[in-house]
Amino acid sequence: MSENSIPVTQLKITQLTIYPVKSMKGIALESALLTSSGLNHDRRFMVVQSNGRFVTQRDNSRLALIQTELDADGLLLARPGFGSITIPMDQTGGSPISSKVWKDRCETVDRGEEVSQWLTGTLESEEPLRLVSMDPGFKRSLSKAVFLGTDTSTYFADAAPYLVANESSLQKLNTELVADGADAVPMNRFRPNIVVSGLKPFAEHNVIQVTGPDLALGFCYPCERCVVTTINQDTGQRDSRKQPFRTLARINPMPENPRAPAFAENAVLKSGEGQVIRVGDLLRAEFG
Repeated sequence: MSENSIPVTQLKITQLTIYPVKSMKGIALESALLTSSGLNHDRRFMVVQSNGRFVTQRDNSRLALIQTELDADGLLLARPGFGSITIPMDQTGGSPISSKVWKDRCETVDRGEEVSQWLTGTLESEEPLRLVSMDPGFKRSLSKAVFLGTDTSTYFADAAPYLVANESSLQKLNTELVADGADAVPMNRFRPNIVVSGLKPFAEHNVIQVTGPDLALGFCYPCERCVVTTINQDTGQRDSRKQPFRTLARINPMPENPRAPAFAENAVLKSGEGQVIRVGDLLRAEFG
C-alpha cells in the first residue's frame, strides 16, 4: 500500500428502513431512493403538542406501537385495538404551526382535527396531539451544519439525513449485554436507515465515506444515543436496568461526552441524488 493510498473495506447493505413518522414504527424495504434529505419518505411527519413542541418516544413510548404503511392513498397509521387512519402524503392547506426539532426551527402544516383526535386517543395522551408535515416552501437549517454542511437539510430526523449502523457493533454490544446478565437487543432499538456488514465493531466511527458505483455517503460524526434505546420497540416498555444504554456508554462512549453512548454514524449524501440502493448492494468504506 502506497503512502498516499486510502484504506478501503468492502461492505454489504443488509437492511434498509424508513420511518415515515418520527418515533413510530419503521418500514423495512428491499430498495430505497436516495435524496439529499434522506431516504425517500423518511421522517416526513412528526407528532407535536398544541404549542408545536415535538413529541417522541422519550415523551410517549406508545409511539413505538403505531404501525406505518405507505400505499396509493398515502400514509396508513394503525395500532391494534385502536383502529387506523390514512393521511395523504402531500396536502395543500392546513393551519401553519411553528415547530422545533431540538434547536432547529421548522415551519410545519397541521394535518387536521380528525388525525389529531385519532392520535390523542391512540397514544392515550392526556393532552391534545397534532400531526404535522413540513411546509413545502420551508427548508430546515440544521444546527450542526459545521459537521453536516451548510447546504444539508432534512425533514424531521434528529440530526442528519442518514443514519448508518454496523451489524458487528450490535453483535459486540449484545455479547457484552449477555455477559452482564441482560438481554440482547435487536437493531430496531437504534432506528437506523441503512445497516451494513463487513466492518469490525465500532469501526464505522473511523470511516470518512461509503461509496458505490453511483453514490457517496459522507460519514460526519457518531450518533449520540438516548433513553429510546431502552424502549422495547414491540411492547413500548422501558428496560428497568436502563439497558442497553448503560453498557453501550461503557464500551463505546461519545468522543466528547464519555457519559453518553454512541451507536451508528450520522451521514449525508455527497453524490447519488435519485439513485436506488438495495439490500445486498456492495459498497466501499474509506477510512480517514
